[in-house]
Amino acid sequence: MKIVRSKDFTASRAWGAMDIANMGGITTRLHWTDQPYKWHVNDGEEVFVVLDGSVDMHYRVEGEERVVALHAGDVFHAGVGCEHLAHPRGEARILVIEREGSV
Repeated sequence: MKIVRSKDFTASRAWGAMDIANMGGITTRLHWTDQPYKWHVNDGEEVFVVLDGSVDMHYRVEGEERVVALHAGDVFHAGVGCEHLAHPRGEARILVIEREGSV
């Protein structure tokens, strides 16, 4: 059993993570960041949940860049092949569920 108080979690670097669970190769990790990630495409689907803070999620549809503002409680689902970039507005805590070893 594990209880995680996400608002208390910080990391020593941007996108530092705490592993919460690995369920048959699908990982659940809590990330802390105050810096953007990088444009990437995951090795499969990704569920991205903002727990604390706000994140501008940039993504591309047929080569056209779009941006959506995500706030605490919002969920972004990146389907297979979805190129995206998360850019927090200040500090953010994010729960990410994805295939183990995905970028």
